[in-house]
Formats: sequence, C-alpha cells, structure tokens
Amino acid sequence: MARHTVHTRVRGPWSLATSRVFWEGFTPAALQASIGDAAGTLRTVFRVDADWTAAAAEVTQDGQTAIVTVEGDGDLDAAAAQVARFLSLDVDATRWPEVGRRDPVIADAQARLPGLRPCGFHSPYEAAAWAVLSQRLRVVHAAKLRAALVRDHGDQGAFPAPARLLTLDLDLPGRKTEYLHAVADAALDGRLDGATLNAADPQVAVRELQTIKGIGPFAAELVVLRGANAPDALPHNERRLDAEIEERYGAAQTLDEVAEAWRPFRTWAAVHLRALREQRTHEMAGPGPSATTDPH
Repeated sequence: MARHTVHTRVRGPWSLATSRVFWEGFTPAALQASIGDAAGTLRTVFRVDADWTAAAAEVTQDGQTAIVTVEGDGDLDAAAAQVARFLSLDVDATRWPEVGRRDPVIADAQARLPGLRPCGFHSPYEAAAWAVLSQRLRVVHAAKLRAALVRDHGDQGAFPAPARLLTLDLDLPGRKTEYLHAVADAALDGRLDGATLNAADPQVAVRELQTIKGIGPFAAELVVLRGANAPDALPHNERRLDAEIEERYGAAQTLDEVAEAWRPFRTWAAVHLRALREQRTHEMAGPGPSATTDPH
C-alpha cells in the first residue's frame, strides 16, 4: 500500500478543530468512520471516485496549511484532491468574511463557528447511496443498514464500490436495492463524479441527477450540496433550513431573498445556519444520539 502526503495552503478562514466537530457530530457524517484525537487529527476511510479503490486519509493543520496524507492502492493524487473537496479545503474563502459584513445573522454564525468549512460526504456516490438508504427511514435505522453494507461488502472500512454494489441481492425495505443499483450504475457511468458535479451549474446538476431512479429533488440537492460540496448553491427542499430562515429573518423573507447577500458562498451560509440549529436542538434534547436528524 502506497502513501502520499500533500501540503495545501488553505485560503481564507479555516479551523480543522471546528470543522471536525461539525463533521463528526452532524448526521450523516458521523456515520462515515471519521475519527479525531486530542492532537487535532482527522482520520477517515473512503472510496476514491476516480478509480473506486479504498483509501485512508489523515488530515492535520499547521497554521493555514492542511497536511493531507492518503494511503491506498489506487490514484493517491485523486484521493488527496477528493479529501480537499469533501473538507472544502479547495475553496478560496478569502471573501467569506464579507458575507458576514453584509448579513449580521451570518456574522453571528461565523463568530459562533470560527473557521468552519462545510464538510460533506466523501463523494456524490456515497451521498446518493445514503439518500436511498435514509429515504422514509429513521436515521438510526438507515445508519445500521449502511454499517452492515460496509461491514459485509466494503473493504478496509470503505463503502462498497459501485461494481460490487451492483452484484448484491440485498434484503432492504421497499425498492432500496433497486435504487442502490441505479446509483451504482450512475457512478460507473461517470454521472456522480465529484469534480464534475462540483464545477457544474448546481441547478442543472440537480435536475440531471433526478433522472437516476430513486433520486428525487431532496436527494439530488443532497448529492450536489453535500456530496460534491458545491460552495454556492441552495437547498429548496430542506424544511429545517426554511424554519431557521423564518426564525432568524422573519416570515416575510424567503430563502432566495435572504441568500442574495450570501453569494458566492450560499452553501456555506446555509450550512452555518443549519449547524447552529442542530446545535441548539441537541442542547435542548440533552445527551444521546438523534434519531431524526436530517442528512442535508
């Protein structure tokens, strides 16, 4: 197994510690085998969408430099680039503080979550698979289904590769097996490539993803915003964000109206508001895992 280390200069505010807490505590990232330690290291195992091999990653922070070490048998340059994408380390965020200067609600969120960068799924493929597994199920149940797939059919702790997933005759509720096979087909056809979806027009990408069997509007937005980690897009099927907008800005303001001040970081602003809402929800609920947290 080869090992490769990349030093990346992160432009704009960034705190690995803040981002790691968000990722490890916010469903469904908590389901993705991310492991932190007191020394400030993030470790995770994932499926590289360039060649579908498994890779392990270790990320540390030295000032504004991200040190990303990946291990695996496949394309490690692609693996390192994928880590940067799902941790938003590849985004030039030097103008992100300007959003807070235009919008005091976002300024408050930035102050409460200093250096947070939206951390998404390892890939659009895994986001789409999670969307299928979690559809019409409680998060805890969906998490058990995913864990069983990784345990029984993955390798090195990574989610099963698309070619492997296609061969599986799974005992899953409803049409989930059929939909997972459709997701696997789409991944093998290149329709769930992370770099491509990250660079695409989000609205166009969301529309095209809905041609995959089992992927509706909510799931398609999840794949683009949290799977490809597109920095400037809005979820229009996310009831908890809508509730947060009403609470913070008033019932007369719509998400689209408010979000004009967030460009070109609309996803980032939305994630900050959702993260604070989840934080409040968990504090009111007390200790223990949430069974109803949305995956968006």
